[in-house]
Amino acid sequence: MLNEIIRPKRVLVLFGTRPEAIKLCPVIRDLQSRPEDFEVRVCVTAQHREMLDSVLSVFEVEPNYDLDTMQPGQSLTASTARILAGLERVMLDFLPELVIVQGDTTSTFCGALASFYQRVPVAHIEAGLRTFDLWQPFPEEMNRVVTTRLSALHFAATERGRNNLLAEGVPEKYVHITGNTGVDALLFVRDQILSGELIPFHSFEAPEGRRLVLVTMHRRESFGDAQLKVCRALRKIAARSDVHMILPVHPNPSVEAVVRENLGDQPNIQLIEPLDYVSFVDLLRRCHFVITDSGGVQEEGPSLGKPILVLRDKTERPEAIDAGTVQLVGTDEKRIVRQCTRLLDSPSEYVRRSFVHNPYGDGHASPRISTAIQSFLKT
Repeated sequence: MLNEIIRPKRVLVLFGTRPEAIKLCPVIRDLQSRPEDFEVRVCVTAQHREMLDSVLSVFEVEPNYDLDTMQPGQSLTASTARILAGLERVMLDFLPELVIVQGDTTSTFCGALASFYQRVPVAHIEAGLRTFDLWQPFPEEMNRVVTTRLSALHFAATERGRNNLLAEGVPEKYVHITGNTGVDALLFVRDQILSGELIPFHSFEAPEGRRLVLVTMHRRESFGDAQLKVCRALRKIAARSDVHMILPVHPNPSVEAVVRENLGDQPNIQLIEPLDYVSFVDLLRRCHFVITDSGGVQEEGPSLGKPILVLRDKTERPEAIDAGTVQLVGTDEKRIVRQCTRLLDSPSEYVRRSFVHNPYGDGHASPRISTAIQSFLKT
């Protein structure tokens, strides 16, 4: 009918951890900039309470629903049950026409499943990542595989992700290559720091004659003996006279206890509380190289020209490995020390692996996603 009023489509954006917030806040801001097309509400499950809130404040995003599901020491089963129960209430209150999830967390899986139960289509951002091993990383690989099966719209960061989805039978018309929204967030914050519009709450400089090495570690599959091997390697690297290592300690008790016990007495290893996102981006741009098991850092580092050593045996993000800026070192003590030594002692090797490139995006993924969602909801 010619006189029919076209109302904005109800879109619910769901996340729970800091990495999800970083990658979804640029999307939320872009969707909110189109009020004629979208009525946007934000739901957080809040596994990372303080770290999550600091990201939301940077991007000026306020949740409409806060499930506050974090419980000390809770199992995956318990957190999954709590999130699903909370999401049912949210879905019945808002009645969304589309739910957006990101990546491969428990919130992602629960958001897709809760939406499926309500027969609401799901848009999956950062779709198509695969290691093809359900146990590495655990439980993220299972989360992303199942989320693909439950999603109606798939946003792959790269051509490789798209090809993985097509190989699994996802219809081509529902797969879009957008780049990674984490690059959108990173470049936005970096530029705001350089312009002086954002001031890092914490700023770090290496002592004279030393180079900053940034370390992050939190993956479940590295708990136990693998963590101890990594700690031994870090102690050996930090014993050098030209290194100052900074390690933001993840709040998970299984990480924090081991890190503080094994690295807390090392003068060249600075253990700090988890950083707010602005301070982390500033540290990332200042460091010499990064040792990490984080998927997001594997994407952020190459955009700033930082070599990355990955504390995993498999990765779902092989593009930067192909380019040469990222290298898998696993949790083998000797291999970690050997590869760190190469980056510290060989200027040519460091230059070869520290060029700036963006295999995961150009900083404009969010508007591509908004446009594709608008088109999808019109059909």
